[in-house]
Amino acid sequence: MPLYRRPGFWAGGIFAAFGIISALRITDAIGSTTGFILMVFAMLQIIPLTRASLAKQRSTGHLSPAIVRYTRRFLLASFGYMLGLGIAVTIANRVDLSGLESFLIALLPVIPVLGMIWTMARYLIEEGDEFLRHRAIMASLFGLGAVLTLGTFWGFLETFEVVPHIWAWWVFPVWAMGMGLGQCGMALADRRAGDGSGEGA
Repeated sequence: MPLYRRPGFWAGGIFAAFGIISALRITDAIGSTTGFILMVFAMLQIIPLTRASLAKQRSTGHLSPAIVRYTRRFLLASFGYMLGLGIAVTIANRVDLSGLESFLIALLPVIPVLGMIWTMARYLIEEGDEFLRHRAIMASLFGLGAVLTLGTFWGFLETFEVVPHIWAWWVFPVWAMGMGLGQCGMALADRRAGDGSGEGA
């Protein structure tokens, strides 16, 4: 399979782009507006990532109509999140907001996140394949374990003033990344099991 058709290639591209953009923002090499525009372009890699992931799942027999619907909904919610976050940050940086206005502005990125959570819940309801549903649940539990472990560990380090404070909105991205790692781990385990059975035969 060509490199550009592999999900890992595009996932790595997204993480690399986010890392570079974050470093540029932290060092004040670029402004918030430029950073947001670059983030949007980086997020466009989700489209080929989604296509590559669906093709991979189709080739391994792990694709179902529920997964296709889930992927489309999640993709839409992801772009809604980026758009809402960009608008909220831009307005907050340029307008003196009241408490109520700040609350309403904060809902712009929160509503798409709620859409992502609803999308995941709908997938578990709509998925008729018990094996695929089990994989999704296990990946979600892996992500939850990552959040609980990292959050607790960082919290104690923060209590003893070893590390700086981080914002709570990192919880959902960490959970999503943990879920993705869980899926990758199960895929690797399946591949190893398949290779082992082939050698035994």
